[in-house]
Amino acid sequence: MIVNNVKLVLENEVVAGSLEVQDGVIRAFADSDSRLPEAVDGNGGWLLPGLIELHTDNLDKFFTPRPKVSWPAHSAMSSHDALMIASGITTVLDAVALGDVRDGGDRLDNLEKMINAVIDSQQRGVNRAEHRLHLRCELPHHSTLPLFQQLVEKRGVSLVSLMDHSPGQRQFVNPQKYREYFQGKYHLSDEQMDAYEREQLENAERWSQPNRHAIAELCRTRGIALASHDDATEAHADESHQLGSVIAEFPTTVEAAHASHQRGLQVMMGAPNIVRGGSHSGNVAAHELASLGVLDILSSDYYPASLLDAAFCVAASEHNTFTLPQAMSLVTRNPAKALGLSDRGVLAEGKRADLVLAQRHGEHIHVNHVWREGIRVF
Repeated sequence: MIVNNVKLVLENEVVAGSLEVQDGVIRAFADSDSRLPEAVDGNGGWLLPGLIELHTDNLDKFFTPRPKVSWPAHSAMSSHDALMIASGITTVLDAVALGDVRDGGDRLDNLEKMINAVIDSQQRGVNRAEHRLHLRCELPHHSTLPLFQQLVEKRGVSLVSLMDHSPGQRQFVNPQKYREYFQGKYHLSDEQMDAYEREQLENAERWSQPNRHAIAELCRTRGIALASHDDATEAHADESHQLGSVIAEFPTTVEAAHASHQRGLQVMMGAPNIVRGGSHSGNVAAHELASLGVLDILSSDYYPASLLDAAFCVAASEHNTFTLPQAMSLVTRNPAKALGLSDRGVLAEGKRADLVLAQRHGEHIHVNHVWREGIRVF
């Protein structure tokens, strides 16, 4: 296959030309068009590496489309996969939460069903994107470690993140914010909220640190990438670094982002944060970290289409120095590097032909076509 008449977004520059694919990998690219009549006309669009998504809970929406509605696994997985590909995402880590999540039980009830759907569909070769697993471990709970020990052996586990959503920790350093969030989410009375808060504090005191160290040790032993989550202070970043984390997921302050970046962790922020112009929970804005030069990876989190939109937003912003290739690295090369996926993430000879053809229509960037390993899937 040859794609003609495109703007190739390479590692360090944008070049007008063409790209040739053979046997699922990029064979060559040139700063001129091919004269072969069978070449695909890119109509002057951008040809990008396939996007790489490290943290999305988008899968939940399809397995539980409404409260107390459980959807058939095959249909849920297929719909989720189609949306990821339509968003230009060719490698996706589906995030599943372990531990007490108190979402009406839906996530916990669906856990095995979702994990099996990801693994089975990938093994059967029916997915358009390549799907892997991201285990999100809620540390302050007695069930987290036994469940993790069981699931870490599953095929496709590529990332583990350590979370602590107890009051006074990380995302909820401000106890009042904690109360507002959970009372609003679960419709708890003041009395119920008091009891819930006491329970979470007791669980955190007993389980958080033992679980943190045990899970990190298992990840080091198995060579699985480890991520921190919602670090808020330099001390948090120090601890994450010492545990062997390679990614700092959603640091909540400039201090934590700077400290993580200095210690070699890849700082990951939400693409919706970029598109919306700030954090919906009032934490540090991703565009501020971009302007400070401490933003390394973007994740679509809860909105898949935001990943490509955010990369172009970063490149167009007057408040940072990111070129388009550098901005695209936030959603391609850098996440691939963090996971040790050396076969993808850039347009280069010998790399996997995961490709996205995108064009601007007015103010919006549209995905026209997507290829995975040289096969057109959208």
